[in-house]
Order: sequence, then C-alpha cells, then structure tokens
Amino acid sequence: MTHKAGFVNIIGNPNVGKSTLMNAFVGEKLSIITSKAQTTRHRILGIVNGDDFQVVLSDTPGIIKPAYELQASMMDFVKSAFEDADVLIYMVEIGEQNLKDEAFFKKITNAKIPVLLLLNKIDTSNQEQLENQVQLWAEKVPNAEIFPISALQGFNVKEVFNRILDLLPESPPFYPKDQLTDKPERFFINEKIREKILLHYKKEIPYAVEIETEEFFEEETIIRIRSVIMVERETQKGIIIGHKGSALKRVGVEARKDLEVFFGKQIHLELYVKVNKNWRSNQNQLKRFGYNNNK
Repeated sequence: MTHKAGFVNIIGNPNVGKSTLMNAFVGEKLSIITSKAQTTRHRILGIVNGDDFQVVLSDTPGIIKPAYELQASMMDFVKSAFEDADVLIYMVEIGEQNLKDEAFFKKITNAKIPVLLLLNKIDTSNQEQLENQVQLWAEKVPNAEIFPISALQGFNVKEVFNRILDLLPESPPFYPKDQLTDKPERFFINEKIREKILLHYKKEIPYAVEIETEEFFEEETIIRIRSVIMVERETQKGIIIGHKGSALKRVGVEARKDLEVFFGKQIHLELYVKVNKNWRSNQNQLKRFGYNNNK
C-alpha cells in the first residue's frame, strides 16, 4: 500500500475563514476563531492522519501590510508558508476582490505547485453573485482550481480534502501518526485565554495582549495552570481586570471550561496581569513569545 504525505498551507486575507477550515479538517479546535481580524498570530500546524496518508495543514495569519514589529513577524510566518508547501490553499470570501499585498498575490499566481482557490462563505450569497465571483477569480488566478465552500457549514469541505489527497506526493509520514499538532500544550492554553480576550474586549486591548503560561502541572485528575496576561500600559491592565476583578474572572471561567474540554481533565487556572511596555515593538520580547525566531 502506498502512503501519501505532504504540507498543505492555507493563506488569505484576515477573517476569510482559514482557521475555521483547518479546524473542520482536523476535527479539533486548534486555531482561534472570532469575528475580529488578525486573530491568528502564529503559523499553526494541524495534522490529519489516515492509514495511507498524512496531511500536514498549516493555518497562517491573515495577510496585512505590517504597521509594527509583531505584524512584520506575523507576515514572516505567511512567507514561510510558500517555501515548504506541496499544495497551496488560497482562501477568499464572497465579495472579496483582491489580496491586500500585491507581492503575495504574484507568488500565488506564479506558484509551481497545485493551488486550490477556496471561495468561502457561499452560504451568504446567491447563485448570480457566486457565478460572478467564480469567473472573477478564474481570471485573476488562472493556475488555481476553484472550489466554492462554506467552512462553517461544512459544504464542499470533504470534496476539497479528497482533492488534497489526490494531489499529495507519495511519502512516509513526517510526524508520528498519533500527533495532532506541532505546538506544545502551553501554546493552546495561551491561545484559549487570548481568544476570550478577543471576544470580550474592544478596540486596541486584544491586540496589545500576549499570554505566557508560567506553570503547568498535570496530576492524575487535575491540571494546575498559572498564566500571565501581558499588556503594554497600566491603563490596559485596569481594563483587563475590570471592576473588582469581574472582567478577568469572566475570562478565567470561560477559558477554564474550554481547556477542560480540550484536555479532558479538571483544570485549576490562575490568571495574573502584568505590564510589559511596548512588547509588540521589542525584538527581544517578540522572540521570547515565539515570534521573530527566523531573524
């Protein structure tokens, strides 16, 4: 029996549904999903295994023009997605006309590997709009196969996955067959907490936040976690904590519930808030948080 394996990298503008698609493929909530742009900051691998295949999916940050060091590092993760892909998924949503960065767009149209262009959120459109969009993207990206999908509703997701399997090269697996992702447990703890902050705070607050899990102790029936929420200014610290700690408590309760589902164990979660001035523009701090490691 031949075995297929390869890297399938998902790119596109912010908020087009890249994380929703990867989670649908993997069957686990590995990537944060919210209605806010720039939710994904890292390149996150999700691994789907079968008896005769291994698909290594890569969710990447949405393509933007960087305004500060953190965003520049996020775009480096996107650039790296072009370098090791066996299949490239370029995701757009109904109504979208172009990619925010022309250089990335040229890389897609000149790609020497198979490109699948997924036209997402078709459940929000009508037949005429869908046909117009398919024609538009067929002209813009003539080297791509186009699939209209709804990642949220699961429409055409299986068909796309089957096409990926067709396109994968013959290869032994790259990771152990029981492995789901390349990220450690602490990464997902940080992401669950950050997701709740994205959901409950407005304006600049979610983008000025980074999470660091300082302690992770797993016992037979419980996991004890201590995590720190980093902000850039004292005023942001006050907003995160809220009146008599109520806002921070809500984040903690909701994150704990998600983590108990994720780990399948009782969770004891302690949250603290610290000020780490201008960390988004500080090269050393970014390296500490797992960004800029390729520089």
